[in-house]
Amino acid sequence: MPHRCGWAGPDPIYIDYHDQEWGVPVYDDRLLFEFLILEGAQAGLSWITILKKRDAYREAFHNFNAEKIVRFSRTKIEQLLQNSAIIRNRLKIESAVDNARAFLLLREQYDSFSDYIWQFVDGRPIQNYWKDDRQVPASTKRSEAMSRDLKKHGFCFVGPTICYAYMQAAGMVNDHITTCYRHTQVKKLGN
Repeated sequence: MPHRCGWAGPDPIYIDYHDQEWGVPVYDDRLLFEFLILEGAQAGLSWITILKKRDAYREAFHNFNAEKIVRFSRTKIEQLLQNSAIIRNRLKIESAVDNARAFLLLREQYDSFSDYIWQFVDGRPIQNYWKDDRQVPASTKRSEAMSRDLKKHGFCFVGPTICYAYMQAAGMVNDHITTCYRHTQVKKLGN
C-alpha cells in the first residue's frame, strides 16, 4: 500500500482523486473553470461531499460550459435549487452564473483563462516540501493576491482559502507531503 497524504483517507473516491488529479497541473480552461466552481460550492463543507456530487454538478451545469451557464435564467436557477444531487444553496448557484460571466470576460482579455490564472505562480507549479500535513497552509500571499484579483474581476466565493485549495487542485502548487508517493510524480509534471 503506497503512502499518501493524510487527508486522502480510506474512501475510494478520495483515494482516486488524490492519486489521479490533486496537484496535477491543469491548463485546460474548462477544467480550470470546473475546479473554480466546485471549490466555491465546497465552502463550509467537506471536499468529499463535492467529489460525491461531481457527476451531478457536471450534468446540472452542462459540463461546466461557461457559455451555457451564463445564460441560466431565474427559472433554471430555481430548478437547480430543487436538485438534491447538488448543493442547493442559492448564493453558490447564483455565483456560478456570475463566475461564468467573469470567466468569459477574463478569457477574452487574456486569450485563455489558463494564461490569466497561472500568472499567480509565474506560469510554473510551486514545489513545496512539507513533511507533515499540518505544515500545509490554508492560504498564502499568492492565494490572497489571486482572491483579490478574481474579486476585482467580478468572481464570488473566491476567498484566499478557497483560492489556495483551488491552486492545490489545479496543480499550481505541489502540496503532496514528501513521504507521499505522489510528491515526486507530481513534481516531475511541473518541470
